[in-house]
Amino acid sequence: MKALIQRVSHANVVIDNKVVGEIDHGLLVLLGIESGDTEKNADKITHKLANYRVFDDKDGKMNCSVCDVNGGILLVSQFTLAAETSKGLRPGFSRAATPQLADQLYNYCITQLKHQVANVATGIFGADMQVSLTNDGPVTFLLEA
Repeated sequence: MKALIQRVSHANVVIDNKVVGEIDHGLLVLLGIESGDTEKNADKITHKLANYRVFDDKDGKMNCSVCDVNGGILLVSQFTLAAETSKGLRPGFSRAATPQLADQLYNYCITQLKHQVANVATGIFGADMQVSLTNDGPVTFLLEA
């Protein structure tokens, strides 16, 4: 399981010209679910998302989590993060989870995050989405579980 996280001052997801998920200060999380991923991977990644220290403390050091700064998380499914890109000029998706498993684990992650973070917004699994963000920093990390 991979989560590409970006610290944002604003982010939203639009489907069919309608905003379906939106946050201000917080993290935009693009979540890639791979075959073999389980709820154990989801538990690990959601714990990291809620507690990863990428926000500045009073001294300007990355010492605060999204929870510490009362930020939000915008969680978006992103199967292309599971792509194999080491060979050739076209990505392969044999490592990606089946749509059924990915949907199940994506929804599990949403539930787990809502137990840890006050403001959780989402995209819609499998939809054609337009994601907009203002990256704050820029700050971007790839987390794996």
